[in-house]
Order: sequence, then structure tokens, then C-alpha cells
Amino acid sequence: MYSLILHGRRSIELQKWRKLADSANLLQNAFAFSSARAVADVSLRDGRKGKNFTVSYLVGSLGFTTKLAESISRRVSFEVNGNADSVLSLFRSHGFTDPQISSIIMNYPRLLMVDAEKSLGPKLNFLLSRGASSSELTEIVSEVPKILGKKGEKTLGRYYDFVKVVIEADKSSNLKKICHSLPQGSKQENKIRNVLLLRDLGVPKRLLFPLLISDAQAVCGKEKFEESLKKVVVMGFDPTTAKFVQALRIVQGLSDKTMLEKVNVYTRLGFDGWEMFNRYPIFLALSEKNILNSVETFLSLGFSRDEFAKMVKHFPPCIGLSAELVKKKAGFLVKKMNWPRTTLVSHPAVLGYDMEKRIVPRCNVIKTLMSKGLLGETGNELPPIGCVLKNTDKEFLNRFVRKFDDQELVAELMTIFTGDCAS
Repeated sequence: MYSLILHGRRSIELQKWRKLADSANLLQNAFAFSSARAVADVSLRDGRKGKNFTVSYLVGSLGFTTKLAESISRRVSFEVNGNADSVLSLFRSHGFTDPQISSIIMNYPRLLMVDAEKSLGPKLNFLLSRGASSSELTEIVSEVPKILGKKGEKTLGRYYDFVKVVIEADKSSNLKKICHSLPQGSKQENKIRNVLLLRDLGVPKRLLFPLLISDAQAVCGKEKFEESLKKVVVMGFDPTTAKFVQALRIVQGLSDKTMLEKVNVYTRLGFDGWEMFNRYPIFLALSEKNILNSVETFLSLGFSRDEFAKMVKHFPPCIGLSAELVKKKAGFLVKKMNWPRTTLVSHPAVLGYDMEKRIVPRCNVIKTLMSKGLLGETGNELPPIGCVLKNTDKEFLNRFVRKFDDQELVAELMTIFTGDCAS
């Protein structure tokens, strides 16, 4: 098995990995333009208020950069600091250092929303009561804060032990001794052995720990796991990437026959099925019905099969988008904003953007500028979709908001962009 690992490493080093564009969130709730100003502005305003407070809190209390705080605020948002202050105080009272607390919140920010007295406190005290030292507790929770999201003392204790073994393995050269100390054939022994094997293969801890604290079958068993791991290594997946773990999950969960059938579904549609698997392993988890429904959705919107194939080639997650979202976003961008359908063929990634947080606010700014005659040579010239939706917030604001000398206009546009305007 270890010779396979070494061979896999060498073959992986020789490969030139393709760089893929970042996929945005794919499955978010969206709504049409007609309700954007009447209904969406209310939720946008409330959400933006909480987001702004959260960003200020993270910057002031934990020293995060504004960029990092804004990223975290997309995952958790609050408008008062009482509960968050209690959580931070609780961690400090248990000996967590400020860098450790920052790491915990950065990786698992939802803990700021958890009741410190009724939920977090009892869990930390339970781990201390069963023999964990203060230093072990702070180290393990800092490495894998999602442990504190587990319910039930038995489950919490079991996963704590799993993580503890792997962390101790990092400090020991005798891995076999660690595994042999566990009950042979037990679920714990299998999981620890398999995770340590993945660690030796080069899978980073950030990908290993989620496997440890879940009941996923990807690292359970022995013969099936080793067989699946060999296949994934031979296929050339890079063990340092999330795609390696995704591929292992798929191969572990599907028979060879089922995998081939799913690959053939893509092939029949005109795609290279194995290339699709190599680029996005998770797509093999989609059922044939879901794949065909996706095709029908795009065809029903007027896209040709060749156009759909082009879109998938440039943005494979198109296949994973829900029919409802595709229809809403495409309808909004084509019918309400008047971008030609061919624009979506050239820029399919925009269909993956969040309707509420990105598409609607930016398009509201563009509509306002057009109504005032401030865009392009004609005054109401619709800019390219890429300039409006694909640029970063900073680039968009510099190009369409901050460039104006009229401060009242800038303030009005910023209000529209942030969703703080009245409906």
C-alpha cells in the first residue's frame, strides 16, 4: 500500500493540474426583478444591517481584516454583541489564547450564535471531566472546532478521541503502535488507520478532520477502503486537494457498474464523462433524472444543445443548478435587464451567483444609472454583463459608483447597492 502511495505521489507531481474558476454558491433562494424593489429591499436592508454589525464586531473584537470579516459575515450574521461576547469570554476562561479563539471563529463562526451557558460551557466541562487536560482541550478544539457542534456526550467524546489520536500521531513516528492500541476490527481502529493512511499520502488535516467527525463511509471499513483508495490514486487525483476526498467518497459509495453507467449518461449527452468526473467528482452523485432535467431546463429557455454544451464546458456546475434558480436568474438577466441570451452562453458562471446578495443589488445600481442617463455614450447604454456581475465588489463600486463627483449621487447609489433604501 505504501509503495502505491509513493508511486501516486510521483505521478501526481508530474501532472499539470488544470486551474478552474471559483464556483460561487449554486443553490440560493432567488426572486424576480418585479419583486426586487418591493420585497427584496426589505430583507436586503435587514440582512445588510446585521452583516455590517458583524463585520465591525469581528474587526474590533478579534482583529480580523475587513476582507476576512466580510467573508465570515456571509456565513453568520448578528445585530447585538451580547451572545458573541459571552462565547469569547467562555473560551478565555477555559485557557484558550486569542490566536486560538480567532482560529476557532474563523473556521466555525456559527459558535458565536450558540448559547455559551447552556450549550458550549457544558460541552467543554464534559471534556475536561473525562480526563482531557486544559492544553489538550484548547489544542484539539482549536484544530477542529466543529466538534463543539456535536450533540450528546457519547458522540462528543468519541469524536474528540478520534481527533486526539491523529494530533498525537503528528507528534509520534510510531503510527502502528497507535493503531494497535485500539480494538482490532473496531470502527474506531478502521477509521483511525484509514485517516492516518490518508495523512501519509499527503491529505492535509483541514480535509482529514471533517472525515473524522462525520459518519461518512469514505474512511470506514478496510478492504473496500483500500480498494477505493487505489482507484483514486491511479486516476491521478491530487491528495492535497478537496477533489481527492470527493473522488474517494464517490468511488467508495458506488460500484464500478454504477460509476460507468453514470459516466455514460454524460457521454450520451455529448460530454467526456471521465473528464467531467476528474474536474468535478461530485457530479457523479447526481442521478440520471437530475442530469436530464437540467438539460431540459436550459433547452426550455431557448438554449440550443450546442450552447448548453459550451456552457457546461466553461462552467460544469451548470448541471447542478436547480431548474427554479436557472429560470429565475436567466429570466431576470435576459427579460428584465435585456442582456442577450448569448451573453449567458459566454458567461455561464453568472448563473451561479447569489441572486439576493449579488445580482439584484448590482443590477439595481445599473438600472438607476441608466434611468439618469449616466451610462455609456448614449447615457442609457447597458454595460457588459461581465463588468457588472463578475468583478469584485471593489471593482464594481469603483467603476459604477465611486467615480462620480456628485456625493449625493454616490450616497444614493451606495444605498441601493447595500439594500438600505426603503421599499
